[in-house]
Amino acid sequence: MTSQTLNPQSSFSFATMKAYLLSLAFLFCSLAQGLSTKGLGTTVKVFHVYSSQSPFRPSKTISWEESVFQTMAKDEARLQFLSSLVAKKSVVPVASGRGIIQSPSYIVKAKVGTPPQTLLMALDNSYDAAWIPCKGCVGCSSTVFNTVKSTTFKTLGCRAPQCKQVTNPVCGGSTCTWNTTYGSSTILSNLTQDRIALSMDPVPNYAFGCIQKATGSSVPPQGLLGFGRGPLSFLSQTQNLYKSTFSYCLPSFRALNFSGSLRLGPVGQPPRIKTTPLLKNPRRSSLYYVNLNGIKVGRKIVDIPRSALAFNPTTGAGTIFDSGTVFTRLVAPAYIAVRNEFRKRVGKATVSSLGGFDTCYSVPIVAPTITFMFSGMNVTMQPENLLIHSTAGATSCLAMAAAPDNVNSVLNVIASMQQQNHRILFDVPHSRLGVAREQCS
Repeated sequence: MTSQTLNPQSSFSFATMKAYLLSLAFLFCSLAQGLSTKGLGTTVKVFHVYSSQSPFRPSKTISWEESVFQTMAKDEARLQFLSSLVAKKSVVPVASGRGIIQSPSYIVKAKVGTPPQTLLMALDNSYDAAWIPCKGCVGCSSTVFNTVKSTTFKTLGCRAPQCKQVTNPVCGGSTCTWNTTYGSSTILSNLTQDRIALSMDPVPNYAFGCIQKATGSSVPPQGLLGFGRGPLSFLSQTQNLYKSTFSYCLPSFRALNFSGSLRLGPVGQPPRIKTTPLLKNPRRSSLYYVNLNGIKVGRKIVDIPRSALAFNPTTGAGTIFDSGTVFTRLVAPAYIAVRNEFRKRVGKATVSSLGGFDTCYSVPIVAPTITFMFSGMNVTMQPENLLIHSTAGATSCLAMAAAPDNVNSVLNVIASMQQQNHRILFDVPHSRLGVAREQCS
């Protein structure tokens, strides 16, 4: 048969068929040379991409130096790729809940149940347990977790070990139930378990409170994740996965997107970061206490009684880092000393009050820096961490206040506004807390 009698619809010409057959012949020869099938093993020849035997070697001859430069560039791309794989598994976006769910808390996207249901849960590093508003809850928001739709959801009974770890458990029936307070709210929950994931690593059988009834306005609308140091906290329940280590960078509370980040586990944490020792208080074991030795306003170390900053496990006195409080609170003697020096440094501008803030100005001011002097590190606050501005922008206030006259009157709280645009590291295994400046708004 000649080429003229071939089907005109055929995609093969003689030249194409010849090339195809030659390619097959080359492949069979390569396999014959490259494979050895002695016994049950198989050996395959491996050669470098730039080898003379490689079909991928550059068509144009390049110098040895140029090949090294190209290899280094590809190495950098490879390392960035590997880093991205780690980051995807350990980094969780964080946003201010102020403009998204009308909550002062910082929030993360959590996937709960099977199939997953997405909830915007508040992040609280001074609380242990997690709780989620469940379908049928009285007093909860409209966004709830539908337990019926999750195939991995289960209720824990009174004999479950986790029931002994909650506060004030009630075991009138087969379900472990407990009452707790959060801010001005009261919460009634059933102790339950389900799959939860913040990143690409799902955590099976995560124990949390399934809210049945809530009163008051302090409950985060779509639930809360506790990152304290207690047995039901996220750190404890994911200890094998994340090694009780995490850090976060909180964006501005005015930000409307998830530009902040929560890094889980020791991998990817800042290798060079100033740290201070974490202290343990058996009476308030969830809190992250540190030693605050002094405070500077501008270059002056203000005169503060030592007792106002001293750590005392018996009374609960000392200094903590807290993500749930918005504005820093200092015990009265410390706050008064800082406030008075701040006013002195600002100058003769008229001072007024606004809400809970007693150092406000209706004219533009140049604010002095404030430096917290911890054991082993100093952290200097910039104006963005010190001043809160009115909506119209005409009034600015020192974003600090004296501690309330209650059980926390002896507690200094370094709050979320003062932590904004900083990487805060909580390294529990090595008992240290680190702070480094990082823009994430």
